[in-house]
Amino acid sequence: MLVIGVTGNIGSGKSTVCQILAKLGAAVIDADKLGHETYKPHNPAWQEIVAAFGKDIVKSDDEVDREKLGQIAFSHPDALARLNQIVHPKAHRLAEERIEACRHQGAKAVALEATLLIEARWTDLVNKIWLVAAPESIVVQRLALSEMRSESQILARLKSQMPAEGKMKYADELIHNDGDINQLEARTTELWHKLHLAF
Repeated sequence: MLVIGVTGNIGSGKSTVCQILAKLGAAVIDADKLGHETYKPHNPAWQEIVAAFGKDIVKSDDEVDREKLGQIAFSHPDALARLNQIVHPKAHRLAEERIEACRHQGAKAVALEATLLIEARWTDLVNKIWLVAAPESIVVQRLALSEMRSESQILARLKSQMPAEGKMKYADELIHNDGDINQLEARTTELWHKLHLAF
């Protein structure tokens, strides 16, 4: 079974690439969702997050208010580093379990979508790294429309992530997502078929 790490900064188009890969036959694992699973009330990560960031980030139903937590974390590099120290190891274990489950189910390929695949040192989980990259102006436009975030919020998040240029040396394949969906689908499909020729 081949595991493809699909990475890139927010708004680059990773999720769309993974949707295309799912249609082509890959199982998809979303690292963000695994991270959110670790936030479940009263589990170990939840307890550590509340201890580190205070009860103000907890809603009345004991769920972590991810919007509040994000505002704190993405405004202060030390806070973001602390949050990542808590969440990443636990999410990594969940990713290992999901990949193994896909293997048992007979999947031929898995796409692991992870923004911080390289920064969090999750490269041990994958066989190939595909980097999805888009110009900052396009990313801001996309996220402002889809998530209703302000430009300053989007730029703060982008600033907290390793630039795409820094990730290129780790990537086996680069997907430039500065065109339309048809171009993205064509490039993703081309790379998928290239994998099947090689494996």
